[in-house]
Amino acid sequence: MKQQALVVIPARMASVRLPNKPLADIHGEAMIVHVWRRAVEADIGPVVVACAEAEIVGAIEAVGGNAVLTDPDHPSGSDRVWEAVQKFDPDGTYDAIINLQGDLPTMEPGQIRLTLELLGDDAVDISTLAAEIVEDYERQEPSVVKAVISLAPGAPRSGALGKRQGRGLYFTRVPAPSGDGPLFHHIGIYGYRRAALARFVALPPGHLEVREKLEQLRALEDGMVIQVGLVDRVPFGVDTPADLDRARTALDPKNANNTIS
Repeated sequence: MKQQALVVIPARMASVRLPNKPLADIHGEAMIVHVWRRAVEADIGPVVVACAEAEIVGAIEAVGGNAVLTDPDHPSGSDRVWEAVQKFDPDGTYDAIINLQGDLPTMEPGQIRLTLELLGDDAVDISTLAAEIVEDYERQEPSVVKAVISLAPGAPRSGALGKRQGRGLYFTRVPAPSGDGPLFHHIGIYGYRRAALARFVALPPGHLEVREKLEQLRALEDGMVIQVGLVDRVPFGVDTPADLDRARTALDPKNANNTIS
């Protein structure tokens, strides 16, 4: 029997740069519906959207999806995910929880599946993804979070999914590590063991987390093991009207380069 997970997509309307972002129209459907479809297509278990507002619940239920209304005042998406997990799965049926950001409509289902596969190692508390940076500007761009990964000697940086992975040693907004070699762009998806997620949200913000404004550093400061899988493409996040236009182009059914699968 293949490993199953509960996929949770946190979503809220409070975006300064793109008001009502989850409901932004992309070819006749709300953006959050596109993200939900990618998760359903991954076929690794039930998918639930953790909503801060009733309008998002309505959009998901209208297409037959599961949605949970959560506290709108949660300090982070992880807290929203944990509330949804407790409400949707109070008996603890699912030990693996996938936290998929609600603004990644170009996330590939295979990448979601890989996030779950990385939890196959019992020593791993949290899994996530990264891709090698190929655009020079991203190396210096603070909005592009860099994952510092301990790769096994000779590990390929391209090839079959699952063979390219290593421990996450640090995450930062500056170019790191220094010296010759690739840098890796961190992707906003996480796989948690249920106990690790419960432990994570119970922790206070860490010193490095506050300094870098990167929530995942809380886990590292607490000694949790993060495994990072490498993929070939970064699914871009939608934060601005320009990003939304880019997503519409990428997801246009008439676009021959639409390779979301």
